Amino acid sequence: MTDQPTPDLRSRLQGLWLPLVTPFRNGELDEPSLRRLVRHYARGPIDGLILGATSGEGMSLGAHELERLVALTHEEISGSGRSLPICLGLSGASTSKLLDVLDETAVWPIDGYLIASPYYTRPSQRGLVQHFKALADHASWPIVLYNIPYRTAVNLTNETLLQLAEHRNIVGIKDCSSDRAQSIDFLRRRPAGFRVLTGEDAQYHDALGDGANGGILLSAHLETEAFASVHKLIKQGDRDGAQACWESVSELTRLLFAEPSPAPAKYWLARHGLIDSAEVRLPMVEVSEELAALLDADIARRRPPLLRRA
Repeated sequence: MTDQPTPDLRSRLQGLWLPLVTPFRNGELDEPSLRRLVRHYARGPIDGLILGATSGEGMSLGAHELERLVALTHEEISGSGRSLPICLGLSGASTSKLLDVLDETAVWPIDGYLIASPYYTRPSQRGLVQHFKALADHASWPIVLYNIPYRTAVNLTNETLLQLAEHRNIVGIKDCSSDRAQSIDFLRRRPAGFRVLTGEDAQYHDALGDGANGGILLSAHLETEAFASVHKLIKQGDRDGAQACWESVSELTRLLFAEPSPAPAKYWLARHGLIDSAEVRLPMVEVSEELAALLDADIARRRPPLLRRA
């Protein structure tokens, strides 16, 4: 493990991060669409990328696909003239298996990991502390915690988070606790330099107002500039401007989660030609005809097209 976490990741873990969808076509990783996606967003106002997490259907990816996803993304970013940080999304219910994955990915061109709490097993808070400390002690790259209890069935309490935040290799959290009181309490008590990014798209504006450092937002695949502007305007103290900007996209955050994500976002991206197919992998399914009609109406309302082929 490195003696110190990468300073660049801790300092850059703020603003607008994109949990990139993983494009598929005919059951395979769609490499041309992936390259197009990365080139497009590398030109935009995002501050970092998350690969292979929930929005990226990471649990459906094989080890070779995940490695290829990282390699192609790194290649396109390197050729873009920007230096966007990349975090790899990981999840699992076995600490020992995740330690093996950390070994396997130690030489990949990434800047850190986004690691969700163990799912299904519902460990105690003491078990969660030991789990994440074991991973952080072992990891070659800094770790961002991912608290999303409505998916994992276990909540990282603030007392647990405060213990973990003291670890030199744990640099931040993607907060999907869905409990604003808990989030505000942690923001007030967190150690200096520990980053908090909301992962609740519909609560993005409120979270920034409460003091979060940014967001990791699926919805920012669309209207990326507007989502970035909400953060920028709040930092500048322009609350009215931020509110107006937020109101232009707040409905989008509900529409894109009207059915299981990332199917709605993939439908939208495919309609704009940024990816060649809206395909998802089972048990995920493509959007219903009813939601497709609603998405089509919103796309028409937001013309001219937000996205163009790179």
